[in-house]
Amino acid sequence: MRLWLNINSLLIILRYSNKNNYLKGSNKNIHKPYIKVLHGGKMNRRKRLGDMLIELNYITENDLQEALKIQKETGNKIGEVLIERGFITEDDLLQALEIQLGIQRIYLDMITVDRKAVKMISESLAKKYNVFPVQFIEGKLLVLMNDPLNIIAEDDVRIASGYEVKIALCGKAEISQAISKYYSEDYMKKTAEEFRNQEKNNEVLEEELSEDIKNAPAVKLVDSIIQNAVRSKASDIHIEPFENRVCVRYRIDGALQKQFDSPKEPLAGLITRIKIMGNMDIAEKRIPQDGRIFTRVDDENVDLRVSVLPTVNGEKIVIRILDKSEFNVDKSVLGIADDDLDKINKIINKPHGIVLVTGPTGSGKSTTLYSLLRDLNKEDKNIITVEDPVEFSMDGINQVNVNAKAGLTFASGLRSILRQDPDIVMLGEIRDTETAEIAVRAAITGHLVLSTIHTNDAPSSIVRLKDMGVAPYLVSSALVGIIAQRLIRKLCIHCKEEYIASDYEKEILGVPKYQDLTLYRKVGCNRCSNTGYKGRVGIYEVMEINREIRDLINADKPLEEITNAALRNNMKTLNKSAMNVVLNGNSTVEELLRVTLLGD
Repeated sequence: MRLWLNINSLLIILRYSNKNNYLKGSNKNIHKPYIKVLHGGKMNRRKRLGDMLIELNYITENDLQEALKIQKETGNKIGEVLIERGFITEDDLLQALEIQLGIQRIYLDMITVDRKAVKMISESLAKKYNVFPVQFIEGKLLVLMNDPLNIIAEDDVRIASGYEVKIALCGKAEISQAISKYYSEDYMKKTAEEFRNQEKNNEVLEEELSEDIKNAPAVKLVDSIIQNAVRSKASDIHIEPFENRVCVRYRIDGALQKQFDSPKEPLAGLITRIKIMGNMDIAEKRIPQDGRIFTRVDDENVDLRVSVLPTVNGEKIVIRILDKSEFNVDKSVLGIADDDLDKINKIINKPHGIVLVTGPTGSGKSTTLYSLLRDLNKEDKNIITVEDPVEFSMDGINQVNVNAKAGLTFASGLRSILRQDPDIVMLGEIRDTETAEIAVRAAITGHLVLSTIHTNDAPSSIVRLKDMGVAPYLVSSALVGIIAQRLIRKLCIHCKEEYIASDYEKEILGVPKYQDLTLYRKVGCNRCSNTGYKGRVGIYEVMEINREIRDLINADKPLEEITNAALRNNMKTLNKSAMNVVLNGNSTVEELLRVTLLGD
């Protein structure tokens, strides 16, 4: 038995080591055979899972006894207990089950999903048991499961599909993501078609929507678009009218990805539904409108900001999805280099002054600000914020929501909170001269002010403040530090491919041509929606305001001189930060050129 186990363990190791090189055929649409794990002889199905994990050296006997004790108290499965306690990973468990049960472990990026197979069972059934049908094999339906011993799930899938079922092991998260992706896409297209075929006129439709009838095609379509966007980790939803169609796109990891096209018939109903949800005027179609929607997706609260803009082809809608989990993070996990992190800690611990975070929309400025506030939030500090809107509620911090219609602007709000005896003030954005002047004067009168501003890099923020009409001597007195940032897409770890860099790429990265350089490029797989990228990481430019820079600002010296002084003070530019990400194998030269000034 031990010999059999060792042989099979070796085969699994060999399979996993070659996983990334597998299924590299030129035709990705044909059915690809799976790598088989040879199970010689008769399997011993009586061997306990715990004993199997011990033989694989994943756990010790003490680990198992501790887990069994917890299992007795909670009633949970032994595998779940071991994972929760951190004794094993899910992959460890699946490998052990593969040997124990003789059921193959499959990765979704290793196979081609047959959409006809997906349609064999309903989304509700797939979610109920966390199962996902992927292909037909020899007249059987191949179904991915995380719990292969769930006989009831297997029977229900067999009855619902009308096919005999072949089970394969797969990770829980992989299955959930596949369900969200494939079922949501089909549902959106189906609902859009249903909406197109409905024969009600606009007046009846608006009345129907006002009553919020859940089964109305417009309601179902909007809900499906929002749900799929949230599940896809999108930051924005774009609903764009053109001459003969409506295009729905999601911004995922900073790049727009087309979801589907629809005839123009659903547009009026979509707009009406979204306006009702966002408390906007459904009759007003000539001017832009803004709204806010609070909804729930998968039992989680979701905050949406809506912008409606009239175009020649109809009203265009952009919905910003505020992921509140992103704001509750420690700055140490943002991807900031250790030396830059030391600078930031030094800057925010100043007793007074202005700390600016700069970057384009969607570059993570709010996340950085909240992470700084998280560090500064102490019982002996009175912290007040003015935001538009308040994106994340923080305990112990007094947060004020801008309400321009009622006369509460950044400037008026800042004036008021200065009478509230604050130690630290956070302004969502410095937008105009009045706000800039009040913020500067607050900083030089003993307050620490945190805010954002829109510039290309850290030194340019100084010029921007002066362009707003703030006197150079006030800028030099108030500023203590500037953090410029961007978000660069990370390569998908499951499909990225190694290659030798060209001379052109070496030149961009500042590497001598004679030096060998290995980089990574994007490929694309199911896990990254065939983009080659999965997730983003921040690149930062941290500028401390020292005596030399203050003198240059006060003397109204050109930007170039200020920048050179910052570089002498060991400021690492955005370009340099991005280069480091590429050289570490986490992104591409292509992505570096896209997000930095090197691409200009």
